[in-house]
Amino acid sequence: MRYPVPDLPVGEHLEHTTEVEKSRFLAWLSHAPTPSTMDALLAEARRKHPDASHHCTAFIAGPPGEQHAIGFSDDGEPGGTAGRPMFQVLEGAALGQIACVVIRYFGGTKLGTGGLARAYAQAVSEALAALPRREEVERDAVHLKLDFAGEAEARGWLAQQSIPVEGADYGADGVVLRVGWPRDTEVDLAPVASRLRGRIERLIIDQ
Repeated sequence: MRYPVPDLPVGEHLEHTTEVEKSRFLAWLSHAPTPSTMDALLAEARRKHPDASHHCTAFIAGPPGEQHAIGFSDDGEPGGTAGRPMFQVLEGAALGQIACVVIRYFGGTKLGTGGLARAYAQAVSEALAALPRREEVERDAVHLKLDFAGEAEARGWLAQQSIPVEGADYGADGVVLRVGWPRDTEVDLAPVASRLRGRIERLIIDQ
């Protein structure tokens, strides 16, 4: 499976400010490969903005459509007016591995439940418009055995296919490369096997 994720280093975030009826909504977006990333982002938001009225959250720590590693919180706002609208915007953007905190500074004018929901959704939507993205490719570990003479050729071919080599084990009779093969692509070694005169094979290893 391939899907867009935030192109941000883990631990960094994008910030965008939206103002509605004198209330300020600071939306923070970050890359969230695990739920703990959401916890870290929220802790940082509370540390930097301890006087804010609310720190509302939503996250998807997996691919689009993830059903388990997800969550949202209204943080004291009326139920359903903050976290859920934020989550719905993230879900509608078809992004994966994304966490969001919206920090609200109350401006003195009550927005009502409908106005709150629209404001939190707007804050996330505007932040998403400025978010850099990259493609995430789900991969499986595949082990390829070949002789020493063919290693450079094999590595070159894998690089051309954008298949990363994640490790190498050297033995007396050759090398085993551990590669991250795209899960949505059939393992086909025929092109490189022809270059190496068949001196490459896939090993089936119990995980």
